[in-house]
Amino acid sequence: MKHALPILTAFALVPVGGNAHPHIFVNTGLTVIISNAGQLEAVEITWAYDEFYSLLIFEDLALDADFDGELTQQELDKLQGFDLQWSEGYEGDSYLTNNGVKLALGAGEHLLTEVSNGQITTRHRRELAQPVSADGVVFRAYDPTYYTAYTLNQGLEVSGDCKGEITPPDLNAAYSMVEELLYSMPASQTNDAYPEVGEAFADVVRLSCE
Repeated sequence: MKHALPILTAFALVPVGGNAHPHIFVNTGLTVIISNAGQLEAVEITWAYDEFYSLLIFEDLALDADFDGELTQQELDKLQGFDLQWSEGYEGDSYLTNNGVKLALGAGEHLLTEVSNGQITTRHRRELAQPVSADGVVFRAYDPTYYTAYTLNQGLEVSGDCKGEITPPDLNAAYSMVEELLYSMPASQTNDAYPEVGEAFADVVRLSCE
C-alpha cells in the first residue's frame, strides 16, 4: 500500500521460490453506485486488513496500549483515514476500465473505520471524474507490485438494473508469467526492478446492465 506509513516502507518485495510473494493481505468488498439512467457514478471499497498488518498500524500510531485488540473511540478517531493518505501518483489500488480504457477516479472519501478482534476494516468512496455507462465496465483491485494481495471476498453489491460477475484470477497462469519475467531478468535486478505483476492476480468484476 502506498500510504504515508514509514514502518511499512522498510520491507522489500522479494521473490520466494521464484514466485511473487505479497506481504499484506486485504479482504476486499465492492459496492457499485449506478444511477437510474445506468450511469456508473461511484464505487465504495471495503478493505479488511490481516492481523499482522493491523498490528503494525497499531504500533506505528501508538494504539491499543492494553493489547486487547479493540480500540477506544479516541483511538478510532486517530485511526480514521490512515489508509487514505496517498502519495502523489498512487491510484488507490482500484482500477476501472471500459473497453480497455482506464476511467479516472476521484480521491478516496472516508466512510468507515472499525476494529474487531485486532483487525482493521475501512471503507471509502471514490466518485468517477466523469460518469459513464455502467454496462461493460470492469473493476480490478490490485497492487501492481503485488506487495499487497487483494481478495474480493467481502461482498459485491451493484445498484440499479445492473449486476456484477466476479471472475477469479488464473493463478497457474499468473505464477507462470512471474517466473518467465524473473528468469528473463538478471538476478541483480529483481529487487530493484521487480516486475509489476499484481494485475495478473486480481479478481475481475464485470458489470452488465439490462
